[in-house]
Amino acid sequence: MLNYSLFKENSIQGRYINMESIRPCFAKIPSVVKCIGKSVNGVDIDAFQLGKGEKKILMWSQMHGNESTTSKAVWDLVNFLNSNEPAAIHIMEECTIMIVPMLNPDGAKAYTRVNSNDIDLNRDAKNLTQPESIAFRELFESFQPDFCFNLHDQRTLFSAGKTNKPATVSFLSPASNKERHITPNREVAMKLIAAMNYMLQTRIPGQVGRYDDGFNDNCIGDTLQMLGVPTILFEAGHYPEDYEREKTRELIFFSLVEVLGIISEDRINDFKTGDYFSIPNNDKLFFDVLVKHPEAVNAEFEEGHSVGIRYKEVLENKKIIFQPEIAEIGLLEGFYGHLTIECVDSKDFGFESSQKEILDLLLKINK
Repeated sequence: MLNYSLFKENSIQGRYINMESIRPCFAKIPSVVKCIGKSVNGVDIDAFQLGKGEKKILMWSQMHGNESTTSKAVWDLVNFLNSNEPAAIHIMEECTIMIVPMLNPDGAKAYTRVNSNDIDLNRDAKNLTQPESIAFRELFESFQPDFCFNLHDQRTLFSAGKTNKPATVSFLSPASNKERHITPNREVAMKLIAAMNYMLQTRIPGQVGRYDDGFNDNCIGDTLQMLGVPTILFEAGHYPEDYEREKTRELIFFSLVEVLGIISEDRINDFKTGDYFSIPNNDKLFFDVLVKHPEAVNAEFEEGHSVGIRYKEVLENKKIIFQPEIAEIGLLEGFYGHLTIECVDSKDFGFESSQKEILDLLLKINK
């Protein structure tokens, strides 16, 4: 079993990862770093190639600037691939891997989903109105990959099915038509996801989800699937008490190592599409904080109601601050909290000092 600590890129940590953060990492790349284009604000969008094999994989991260977990995992993967591990050597011999570690550098700097023109690049795959989208498509057409890995983060609200388990990692084999047919390339992506799920179940049992496969030909995954290339959407989600997403980062690293190993060893057909469909659909059953019996704090709340709180991620001084906001008030039966607070009728209400912001929110309610 791999020792992850040997490959973790310790120079990048936390949620705020921008081009300045990763620039020193490029010095570790043995191959030529290639500028594939420029962002709206004129920042270079860099890519690099590893390996020399016939099987070609294209992967890209931070298409959404505020989704940084997979970018960290990509640099961990680079450290692994440049190591003397037998599995890494085999992958490098059998595969050629093209990596775009940050497709949306302007969005990463501002910590926004969109680019500097306020456009979601994952809704621009068909229209190609943005320089980042055009740069990516030109790379795709020149590299001609056999597989594509679309690397993202997902919000903390997702559960793995209708359970009290968070969807710590989710996957999708995107549809290539409105009917969501299982085309040959979509089937390949499903089998690869099934392989990663087998591995992840040994690490996070019950915490893997399947993302919604509604068809949208403006989404990059759907577009690439339409073009006949097996494409996998990776979604890095929430692991308990891991808001910096360092544990999730590790899980994405192991998923990438696993899937590259399966491809390099020609073992795709060892897995079945049925195993893909056994992964539960993502549901939206989690709040960051679920406050029960809030009437003990503030009489304005109805007895039996609960308060669901979700954090807003705010960039302050190059750090991400998690600001609590009330999302829902009601019975909230069947919902869960990454943190559950049972209010008590006492002087301190049962809140810890670190939860003062949440207490203040509840006290401000005035119906």
